[in-house]
Amino acid sequence: MLKQVSSFTPGLYVVATPIGNLGDLSPRARDVLAAAAIIAAEDTRTSAKLVKLAGGTGRMVSLTEHNVLERAPGLLAAAAESVVALVSDAGTPVVADPGARLVEAAHAAGVAVVAIPGPSALTAAVSVSGFPGSDVHFLGFLPRGQAERGARLKQAAAGAEVLVFFESPARLAATLGELETILGDPEVVVCRELTKLHEEVVRGRASELASRFHGTRGECTVVVRVVPEAPGGADTAGLRDYLAAMKRAGAQRSGAAAEAARRFAIERRTAYELWDEV
Repeated sequence: MLKQVSSFTPGLYVVATPIGNLGDLSPRARDVLAAAAIIAAEDTRTSAKLVKLAGGTGRMVSLTEHNVLERAPGLLAAAAESVVALVSDAGTPVVADPGARLVEAAHAAGVAVVAIPGPSALTAAVSVSGFPGSDVHFLGFLPRGQAERGARLKQAAAGAEVLVFFESPARLAATLGELETILGDPEVVVCRELTKLHEEVVRGRASELASRFHGTRGECTVVVRVVPEAPGGADTAGLRDYLAAMKRAGAQRSGAAAEAARRFAIERRTAYELWDEV
C-alpha cells in the first residue's frame, strides 16, 4: 500500500515549480511535494533537489514523451489511492512538456486532477511585455527548420494579436531577423533568464533586438505584438488627421506613431514616417 501523507486526498496533482528563483515555490506546492508518494518529472535530477528542499521523500519517476504512455497506468493506479505529483523541469507542467498525455489519461480513468498553480514563463513574459493579454497565441518551442518556423509564425499571426514562444539562445537572433521579414518588423519583448540573477526584459523592434541578442545565453521567452493588415489599405486621411491632432497636443513622435499603429491597424513605421508630413 502506498503511503498517504497529510490531509491531501488521493489524485494527480499538477504542481507548478520555480522557473529560476526558488523563492517562488508556493507554500501549497511545497506541502504537496512533501506529501506525494510519487513525483513524476521529466528530469528527475533537477526535480529531486526541489523535492528534497520541500522535505519530500516520495519516489521519483522519470516521465518523458518516449515513456509517458507506458508509465501512465502505474502512475494513475497510485494516484487512485495516494498523492501523485506531476512537475516539469521548471514552471507549470503541460506547457511545452509531455505531461498533457498523463493528465488526459487521468481524466479518462476518473482520477482526480488538482491544479497547484504558480510560476510560468509564459504568463510572466506576457505580464511584463506591456502588450494586451486577451488574445495570446502560445507556440511553445518553434520548429528548428527556417521554412517550418516561418510558416508557423505566419499561420499564428493571422489569428492572434500577441504571439509568445520559447527560443534557444543560439537561434534567437536569427528568429528575430525572420520576424522582421515575415511580420513587418513588429514590436517584440525578449525575456531572458526570468526570475534569475541575470534576468533581462528588453522591448524594441525585432530588427533592433536581433543584433543585441546575437550570441546570447540563457532561457529565452519572446513576446511579439502582431500588427494586422488593414483590409483595402489604411484610412490615410484619417491617419493624417489623427497624427496632426496628436502633434498639436504635444505628443512625442514615437508614442504617437505607436498609438496610430494600434488605432489604424498599420505598421508603426508607416505612422512614424508620416509624422513629418502632417
